Amino acid sequence: MSDSSPLPPVRLHPEAELARAALSTPLLSRAVRLARWAGPATRVDAGGGLVEEQLPDAAGTLGLSGDDAAAYAAEAWRVAVDAGLVEITDEEAGTVTAGEELALLTGGSPHDVLTVWLSALETVVADASVPDLDGLMDAMDEGGEIDFTSLDWDPEAEAEFLDGVLGNLYLLTVSEDGPGQAPVPLPALAASMIVPSDMGEPTNDVLEQVSDAMMRLDDQFRTLEPIGLVEYRPVDEDLMADADEEPAAPVDDTDVSRYGLVRLTPLGAYGLRVRLLEAGLDAPAVGELAEKGADALLDGTARFGQSAAQAETEQWLGRREPLAAARDLLAAARGADAGAPLRRLRCQQALSLVGTEAEPALREVLDDPELGGLARVWLSERGASGVPAPSQDLVFWLTVDTVAAQLAAEGNSDELQALVEGLAEQHSGFFAAAWRVDHPATADVLEAMGRLHPDKKVAKEARKAAFKARSQQGG
Repeated sequence: MSDSSPLPPVRLHPEAELARAALSTPLLSRAVRLARWAGPATRVDAGGGLVEEQLPDAAGTLGLSGDDAAAYAAEAWRVAVDAGLVEITDEEAGTVTAGEELALLTGGSPHDVLTVWLSALETVVADASVPDLDGLMDAMDEGGEIDFTSLDWDPEAEAEFLDGVLGNLYLLTVSEDGPGQAPVPLPALAASMIVPSDMGEPTNDVLEQVSDAMMRLDDQFRTLEPIGLVEYRPVDEDLMADADEEPAAPVDDTDVSRYGLVRLTPLGAYGLRVRLLEAGLDAPAVGELAEKGADALLDGTARFGQSAAQAETEQWLGRREPLAAARDLLAAARGADAGAPLRRLRCQQALSLVGTEAEPALREVLDDPELGGLARVWLSERGASGVPAPSQDLVFWLTVDTVAAQLAAEGNSDELQALVEGLAEQHSGFFAAAWRVDHPATADVLEAMGRLHPDKKVAKEARKAAFKARSQQGG
């Protein structure tokens, strides 16, 4: 992901709902139980972890048994310490008391609860980047320092890799053409980090890297699931003929689920967005523009997909009286700058959600050279009487404006190509007249039509018209 490119807007669940989800996550629930269990007799080591003698009691408090019980208890305790649920009051004696954050989970606001959960999340994400503890112990020298070179492990690179994976999972989840709430196959997520976008058939070396990344991610998502970030279906262990072998790539879509499926939860979407914002990325959320002006709405939704733009606009309109909202939208849609056509398209889409109460606002702009076309369309669609017919110049201007907006919104899409073909087919002599249109985007639109139209003769006409338009504009 580019640090400068805004991400698609995410639709967040209400904070109260997210806070309930956070409190019910297995790991935070365990951390809370240990924080309430801790008392004057609880002892911790120099690093703040429970001393080994107390791990069985902690595991019993959590109802855990088996070989991994102590490890799970130690993990929950580490989360309790890092999230402020317990406080080490005497470092030399290693005693603890309940932390201030513990009370927030029962007496605080939903936002307070989520703040505590975010602290817990950071601990778990950091843990997910660390190899198994046995490997760390083997790599520790006599002075207690870890020899990372012997582990073939770069902590910073591993953390960046996991951040990149989580960023891609977020992007896939919030993109309108992504899987949404459907799970993402682990091979696809691993490939998104390894396989270059311009690579055709991956080489054997690249496939091996993808397979290795899958195994790393399998361990990491197992670690991240208990904090509620993701729902994860692990790699099927039957695919592993030997514990030291990596699984081969799936042969078809029918068995891809056996190679791991991961889904970002609503709580996870909230958490990753916070992390992305803290990293300096532009990660908008639907609803952020609801209290802002019409100019902010049109500019902000210009980069949204159609569905997200409508959801944002519906929230904005829900807080306003229809006639006043329509007037504000129309005023904000004016302009001759490069972003104006897309603003007018978003304005038109917003006005389609407004009832007939807005009619006076549309009639007021019928003579406006920039807004008269969309006003006529709006009024005609609602069967309004007395709507003046548009002049040919207005029709052509509105056509150029519409294509310019579609170019800005979608680029060279199939839908835009179909629009271009339809325009050239419906209007004989279109290009002979279109180059004269007094619109800042006329030349750019005609050039795009020349690129998009499949008929070479028509495309040549469009390019010639673009040349004339550019010459007329003095450039």
